[in-house]
Amino acid sequence: MSLVLVSHHLCPYVQRVAIVLAEKGVPFERRNIDLANKPAWFSAISPLGKTPLLLVDDQPIFESAVICEYLEDVFPPRLHPADPLERARHRAWMEFGSTILNTIWKFYVAPNRAALDQQCRELVSQFGRVEAELRTPPFFAGTHFSVVDAVFGPIFRYFDAFARIADFGIFNTTPKVNAWRHALGARASIANAVGADYHDRLDDFLRMRHSEISRLMEQGTSKQQALA
Repeated sequence: MSLVLVSHHLCPYVQRVAIVLAEKGVPFERRNIDLANKPAWFSAISPLGKTPLLLVDDQPIFESAVICEYLEDVFPPRLHPADPLERARHRAWMEFGSTILNTIWKFYVAPNRAALDQQCRELVSQFGRVEAELRTPPFFAGTHFSVVDAVFGPIFRYFDAFARIADFGIFNTTPKVNAWRHALGARASIANAVGADYHDRLDDFLRMRHSEISRLMEQGTSKQQALA
């Protein structure tokens, strides 16, 4: 079986699929594309025009949640729980992870400090809900790495970049979430789901948003230059 993961360098939804593939030890080819200049072959096979897209012997599957479910059906080991109710709970929190990603987008495009602070409060609230759900460390399901972990690993990666800009205090009141964040950051499948130039690419992307985050990054650069 030939697997090709059509990707974008920064896409968190691509990362969750790459993490699941790595956890299952499934070999695959990764093919990055420019979403601002989509190749014709991609547009022809991707109804939504988004990444990720998985080519299985040249047959396309799109949407990260669908791709992860396919991988769960076909390749061991199982990452979802065996119990149907617990499995549904996991899928629900995967969807909540997508909601958090939407808030992260609002956070880094916020045009001014008031809007940024509003989205910061929303992130604190959302992670507070996650805090109440976490049970036994180090992962969402204790010692068993699950697809929920694959979803939240790319979410937490954003906060490494944000922490280089300023201390937003987002995890100050959620110690279990923060511990989970660091446990996932140390996981090889999550660390290797992005390229070596990911952090530079993300920083460049954030600087180009013309947002409050962009302004804070420029302030930091100016201070560093003044001290040099």
